[in-house]
Amino acid sequence: MKEPISNKEEYTLFFTLVSQHIKSGQAKAAVAVNSAMILLYWDLGKLIAAKQVENSWGNSVIEQLAKDLKVAFPGVSGFSRTNLFSIRQFYLFYATAKVQQLVGLLAASGGETQKVPQLVGQPINRFAHAEDDYDFQFVRQAVAQIPWGHHIVILTKVKEPDSALFYLQQTIENNWSRAVLTLQIEQNLFARQGKAITNFKTTLPEQQALLAQQILKDPYNFSFLTLEPKVQELDLEKQLIDHISKFLLELGKGFAFIGRQYRFEVGKKEYSIDLLFYHIRLRCFVVIDLKTNEFEPEYAGKMNFYLSAIDDLLKTDADQPTIGILLCKRKESVEVEYALRGISKPIGVSEFTFAEALPENLKSSIPTVEEFENELNKIAEA
Repeated sequence: MKEPISNKEEYTLFFTLVSQHIKSGQAKAAVAVNSAMILLYWDLGKLIAAKQVENSWGNSVIEQLAKDLKVAFPGVSGFSRTNLFSIRQFYLFYATAKVQQLVGLLAASGGETQKVPQLVGQPINRFAHAEDDYDFQFVRQAVAQIPWGHHIVILTKVKEPDSALFYLQQTIENNWSRAVLTLQIEQNLFARQGKAITNFKTTLPEQQALLAQQILKDPYNFSFLTLEPKVQELDLEKQLIDHISKFLLELGKGFAFIGRQYRFEVGKKEYSIDLLFYHIRLRCFVVIDLKTNEFEPEYAGKMNFYLSAIDDLLKTDADQPTIGILLCKRKESVEVEYALRGISKPIGVSEFTFAEALPENLKSSIPTVEEFENELNKIAEA
């Protein structure tokens, strides 16, 4: 006779623990399956490309191969004519990369990097013997960490291997979905990342300066906002916080929002900071000051004051020095460099862009979505 479970709470905890183990195992299995498939595609791409060169075969061999594989492996997807062309493109695309681009990528993803120094700057030998392909091993290890659908996005939208490796790295670090990866490519993140003008090299330790520089962009893309051309700073702040998830996505991984118009006292006066964040990886507070006009040199002095105050009032011994980011509608690079020279606190200056609202006198002449749909329906019915 089966005895009933007497302790329901204990069983519930037990069942939850078992479920967590199963889900964890399923996730690990899915990752392993994906990696195996990507490595298979890599090897197939290499084999196809090499045989086409060796035997002077044209693209017809890929079409024939797709037909024969369909017969040999009925019910197995992934070997269609279109995908075989993509598999060959995938291999040849990364075969033009240089290993120096992978040093940071493999370090970020936990990969082995001990063989990288002897290969830095060396283009990959596309058809070298596998046992000698130490450089290939680094590339293969990296590409196997993201799904094939993400690779298709990169192959379709990115032209240069250097930028492709950047998006590959960011996808691994940030666990981007395909939709987020597509958005970041379309917004040209590669060209904007680390491009802000800063004084980090003279105000931060070397490693902290390098990492801090890479988290800044120029310009920041706030296209998810629609604002009047003469938008006021408080309205810009409010809309950014109203769209905080998109704002954090644009800022990048690691930013934790603390507050808007963060107030503090120095002496007998009260001051407020536009936006205050904490960066998890940098382990420091980040002050963001929004300026809806062109950069002025005095902005750097005021930011220096804010950073000194936050370092005294909030920073602990476990925190790194507070960083300031000035976001302006426009800036003149030489002017910014002069303004930051001699400043003791780490400050970066970037521009931002947004979608401008239509003037009121034009809004009435632009059809609404409903009016546009009605017109389309009339055409369809005609």
